[in-house]
Amino acid sequence: LHPADQKPPPLDTLISAYDFEAVAARTLAPKTWAFYSSAATDLVTHRANSKVFERMWWRPRVLRDVRVRDTASAVLGHKVRMPVFVSPAALARLVHPEGEKAIARGVWEKGIVQCVSTNASYSITDIVSALPSSPSSSTPKQPPPIFFQLYVSKSRSASESLLRTVHALGITTVFLTVDSPLAGKREADERVRMEENQSAPMMTGSKEKPVNDKHGGGLGRITGGFIDESLSWDDLPWLRRHWSGKVVLKGIMCAADARRAAEEGVDGIVLSNHGGRNLDTAPPAILILLDLQRNAPHVFEKLEVYVDGGIRRGTDILKAVCLGATAVGVGRPVLYALGYGQEGVEHLIDILQDELSIAMALVGITDLSQAHPGLVNTNDVDHLIPTTEGHPYATGRRKGNPRPRSKL
Repeated sequence: LHPADQKPPPLDTLISAYDFEAVAARTLAPKTWAFYSSAATDLVTHRANSKVFERMWWRPRVLRDVRVRDTASAVLGHKVRMPVFVSPAALARLVHPEGEKAIARGVWEKGIVQCVSTNASYSITDIVSALPSSPSSSTPKQPPPIFFQLYVSKSRSASESLLRTVHALGITTVFLTVDSPLAGKREADERVRMEENQSAPMMTGSKEKPVNDKHGGGLGRITGGFIDESLSWDDLPWLRRHWSGKVVLKGIMCAADARRAAEEGVDGIVLSNHGGRNLDTAPPAILILLDLQRNAPHVFEKLEVYVDGGIRRGTDILKAVCLGATAVGVGRPVLYALGYGQEGVEHLIDILQDELSIAMALVGITDLSQAHPGLVNTNDVDHLIPTTEGHPYATGRRKGNPRPRSKL
């Protein structure tokens, strides 16, 4: 059978994020699976994002009364049922006809935040309009908001227009992606030719129809040609002129840039390597968190820090929170759960919340205000965390190598 013709198992038989991934591998169309599961070149970073969590050990406290537990938290002042948000991802309609609209309704019901991608398969107006007009009996009295992720277009006027639309919808926070001046080489995605009718309504300033080329059929590369490769720190004042809400920088990968973000006065940063999809051998997201703890601990007092990459279990969520993260982003698992529509998204969120609650009890805490670094033993990875901004001993440069024109 063609993968897309295979019938998925009943939803109630799936009990982990990994179960959703296994079903997606068997049932999604080949191009859809290649697009979402692929990562850059040798997949080193992609694998490490989740594997590093396995090298961090708990230091549980026992004989605690853990009968009543609360996974609730807050993100930029908004109450959420647990410290998790749905990471922005492109073209969710490849998985399910309702795409981002089904995700939005699912997270609305479950009380967590969704961050909608510029490359969503529906416009942000359509996604917001798909939300219920009033909360259901199971929905929080004040459901969390939708955030918006911005890829800055080569046509700045197009991005400015998009920001005006986002603001008019009542959205108050923009995640500015800073780690993707262009897409990485995602070979699994390149090898499967794409249908040349793929597009996203908010790909600002993009007038050319995506087509396969001599490099292959990589959706991320082909549809991302509108992104401005010149975006720099000097452009933050431009964003401030056209956006009065909160700003989160998505894609910080070292302590030096975290310090710069704090100096620039942004409201939050997402520690992320784009799911391992851009620069292979970039550091795993959870190790970037430890880089900040060692080399820039003051930033935790100045802005909210999120970890996005490799989160598959409730224990992963709790480890990140213990080590200083305000919340974590979950990307691929939500897309895989979307194969079951809104119900699948809700089921995945319930699974993660249950796992988080169980982990809290077994570690010996009852709410997340009690989480702290001392509950996690990171000795097995501490040698991987830089101790200086530069290289600790290498100072020689190759012969004939010109000095950089500016300090990075």
